[in-house]
Amino acid sequence: MIHGPPAPRGTMATLKFHTLDVFTDRRFAGNPLAVVLDADGLADTQMQAIAREFNLSETVFVQSSERPAHSAKMRIFTPHSEVPFAGHPTIGTATLLAELNAPLHNGEQDALIVLEQAIGTVRVGVRTRPGAAAFAEFDAPKLPAEAGMLPPVDLIAAGLGLIPSEIGFENHKPLCFAAGNTFAFVPVATLEAIRRARVNAGHWERAFEEQGVVGVYLYTRQCEHNGSAFHARMFAPQVGIPEDAATGSAAVGLTGLVQLFDRLPDGTHKRIVEQGYEMGRPSQIALTIVMTGGKLTSVRIGGDAVRVSDGTLTV
Repeated sequence: MIHGPPAPRGTMATLKFHTLDVFTDRRFAGNPLAVVLDADGLADTQMQAIAREFNLSETVFVQSSERPAHSAKMRIFTPHSEVPFAGHPTIGTATLLAELNAPLHNGEQDALIVLEQAIGTVRVGVRTRPGAAAFAEFDAPKLPAEAGMLPPVDLIAAGLGLIPSEIGFENHKPLCFAAGNTFAFVPVATLEAIRRARVNAGHWERAFEEQGVVGVYLYTRQCEHNGSAFHARMFAPQVGIPEDAATGSAAVGLTGLVQLFDRLPDGTHKRIVEQGYEMGRPSQIALTIVMTGGKLTSVRIGGDAVRVSDGTLTV
């Protein structure tokens, strides 16, 4: 019999956790998320180890808020590192806290969840109705801004296993944008091409990792559903995410390209971004874009979330 190393001495703590599927109204679709509650006593190294153990694109650790009027402080870890902001952890954590703590009124729950994140304070409106998935929406804490150039199209195409003519459509061209996290945004000409895209390890580093981006976000106007405006994929192997099923923070950055290339008129514009289909995890992200005086003045991210499991974690 082979024996492992002895268990470390010391008192063990038991923490509650929940998993949710986010940006979907049904279980086993969307982007899965783990949320660990009452995590004040965890060290950074423990949170990182737990995130690696869950091995989801992100794991949230809920801690006591620094201000009494706020709902909670949350920290977000990929399997590789901590990130200052992410969309599906914000939606998922807010809906979970609302369902656990908000009072019922005629069988319904409406709540404003105020979350302290590394990027700043994020206020999330949550709506829960009997027999339906919870819906949450928040204003992006930062508006997108251009964050540098990318290498030539032939190198970008090689990094994605595509050919140069499949990169770009209309007047859209690859650019870096940041809205808390920096992504490389790569327009792809067709749905067929974006389905074939992959991380081509032999060219990936030169194409993208030298740019200092969190991930690479591909988008096209050709969609699976008529109601969608964009079909997207996101690869972030450098932070431990081979592919993401729904990326809210990148969707915020996408609005910067929409404003730049599509020249939206003043007013409120709603768009649906579909993502995760190539992974068997279909997701829908609701974008609300507000233009005032020819400038992007507000971006809201919305989506459904459903609870999948809960349990205890011993640390």
